[in-house]
Amino acid sequence: MNKKERALRFAEELEKLYPDALCALNYRHPYELMIAARLSAQCTDKRVNEVTPTLFARYPSLEAFAAADLDELSEIIRPCGLFRTKARSIIDMAKELITRYDALDELLTLPGIGRKTANLIMGDIFGKPAIVTDTHFIRITGRLGLTKNKEPQKVEDDLRKLIPPEISSDFCHRIVLFGREICTARAPKCGECPMRGMCTDKKNC
Repeated sequence: MNKKERALRFAEELEKLYPDALCALNYRHPYELMIAARLSAQCTDKRVNEVTPTLFARYPSLEAFAAADLDELSEIIRPCGLFRTKARSIIDMAKELITRYDALDELLTLPGIGRKTANLIMGDIFGKPAIVTDTHFIRITGRLGLTKNKEPQKVEDDLRKLIPPEISSDFCHRIVLFGREICTARAPKCGECPMRGMCTDKKNC
C-alpha cells in the first residue's frame, strides 16, 4: 500500500469515526473564526471557547474590535496567553478588514494570520481546499508515514498531494478529534486505532 492509498484509507476510517466533522472553535461570523483562531495560537481550543463568549459579547462587531482599548481587550483574552500580542494583532486585523474589504482573499497579509489560520478560514468559511497543519496533524501524519517533514508548510505540501481537495477540510477537523481521543501525543490508544496495522511509528504504541 503506497502513501496515497494509506492516506485515503485513513480518511475513510476517520469519516466512520467522526461523520460530522466540525471546527472545534465556536463562532457565528467569519471574522469571529479569524479571531478565535488567532487566540488558539499556543492555547487549547477548549480554553479559547471558554473566553470567546465574553469576548464576542463585549465586542459584537468588527468595528467594535477595531475600536477596542488594547488594555481592556488584553485583559479579557489573558487566559489564552500571549494576550497583549494577540490583542494588538486582533485590533489591527479588524482595522484591515474594515478598510480593505477584499482582504479576505489575502488572508496571509493580515496581522497575526499565518498559514494554519488562513487554511482554516479558507476551508470553513469559503469551502475551498485546505490543509490545516496543527500539532495533531503533524504528529499523526508523521506516525502514519504520510510525511517525514515536521515543518508545517512542508507537511501541508506533502498532504495536498495525498488528500483529495474536496475532503481536505473535513479530514483536518477529524484528525484533530482523532489526535485528542485516540492518537494522543503520550500513550496513544493503539488498541482502538483503525490504522494500527499501518502505523509506521511502533515505538509510541
